[in-house]
Amino acid sequence: MQQAIDHWKAKGLDLSPLLKAPDVAESVPRYCVQKQDHGIADVLDNQLIELCKPALDKREKVTLDLPIRNVNRTVGTMLSSRISKQYGAEGLPDDMISIKFNGSAGQSFGAFLARGVTLTLEGESNDYIGKGLSGGKIVVFPPKNAIYSPEDTILVGNTSLYGATQGEAYFYGMAGERFAVRNSGVRAVVEGTGDHGCEYMTGGVVVVLGRTGRNFAAGMSGGIAFVLDELGKFPARCNTGMVELEKVAAADDKKLLHEMITSHFMVTGSRNAKRILDSWEVVLPKFVKVMPVDYKRVLEERKKKAATTK
Repeated sequence: MQQAIDHWKAKGLDLSPLLKAPDVAESVPRYCVQKQDHGIADVLDNQLIELCKPALDKREKVTLDLPIRNVNRTVGTMLSSRISKQYGAEGLPDDMISIKFNGSAGQSFGAFLARGVTLTLEGESNDYIGKGLSGGKIVVFPPKNAIYSPEDTILVGNTSLYGATQGEAYFYGMAGERFAVRNSGVRAVVEGTGDHGCEYMTGGVVVVLGRTGRNFAAGMSGGIAFVLDELGKFPARCNTGMVELEKVAAADDKKLLHEMITSHFMVTGSRNAKRILDSWEVVLPKFVKVMPVDYKRVLEERKKKAATTK
């Protein structure tokens, strides 16, 4: 700490009211005198940690099938913390822990999920699903007896994948507003989004197989998005202040897009994904590539530099 008393910004600044002792009796505590119950003794993750001990202690594969309710929040976070403490950022091998849930997940389902954990949800999720996703995989699809159309129904809430850094996500349904805000490395496929999709995104790849809301890609400085624009309305819904809209022409882009949609179909059974794959040559021209201008320039400069050093 530096006092900064002589700094010009501190001139005339009086913080003494913040440090003034309250005028109360000596018997009134002015500091922590009893422990606070944070209510985490009975959270679902404690059960998950116990059930996943073979994977945590012996690196043996664990497969679970459990119910979930919307009172179960931040499911997978404490489990991921245990993995990080034992194995660091490397985590566990992919899919070493596979947990299938049935029901309605509470807020922040799969938040900060570590590598090696796959959470599959048959049902729907509240806001902040996959917040800070850190290498894990999240799959959400509707119940098998659902009477609604997943392609036109919001299945995961607002601000999904907020600040996610690594991993994969597949949502067979629409997402609410601000999908993949500040995503910096996750690859995700979703059937549609609300307003402000990919806002402030800096990395990763997002594929939208349907309509988006307004202000898509606002402040998007990195990463790539592919949006299926069969109605031709997407350009009016996209904020082009920092991005360009291109056709999916490069062989690498076509390969990446096909692989991600195929993975989406394999894990969710999406009818829309199957339709696209079955009519690939016809549907492909209807995809729009959203490319940040500065990000594109940096990638091109890296390619030139790599070519000159060979």
